[in-house]
Amino acid sequence: MADAQDGTPQGGEGDAAGADVAFLLQRLIAQAVLSNHEIAQRLGLGSSDSQFLTLLQVHGPLTPGELARLSRLTTGTVTGVLDRLEANGFVRRERDATDRRKVVVVLDQAALAERVAPHYAGHAEASRAALARRTPAERAAVLAFLTDLLPPPT
Repeated sequence: MADAQDGTPQGGEGDAAGADVAFLLQRLIAQAVLSNHEIAQRLGLGSSDSQFLTLLQVHGPLTPGELARLSRLTTGTVTGVLDRLEANGFVRRERDATDRRKVVVVLDQAALAERVAPHYAGHAEASRAALARRTPAERAAVLAFLTDLLPPPT
């Protein structure tokens, strides 16, 4: 549990360490959301634009329909987001190699490396440093814990 005044974890009944982990995960998620929003604004992107970049990084090339399903946005909204991302050079629409009737959305890796990655360099370095301070067994435990939190791939 957290102290409502200063946000620090509090012990209490039950599993205090578990409550502290849950509280810190909540803080981490909130910080990630706020940081992603700030970076998206710096890049001139909306929150849906940024989410699509993340979806494409995680899943690889996707059809607009798959982006609609994963983002839970309408296909009309997806078209608008893709138009903005394409106009800004972050994605390309390409014909599917196996089914020319389908279009897939592909990230422009060079644009990401040049324009997006520098905004996340501090986060990446902090993650590397935190993991470097852990033993191999601790890193394995972190990996197992984070894996357990994620839904199965779709």
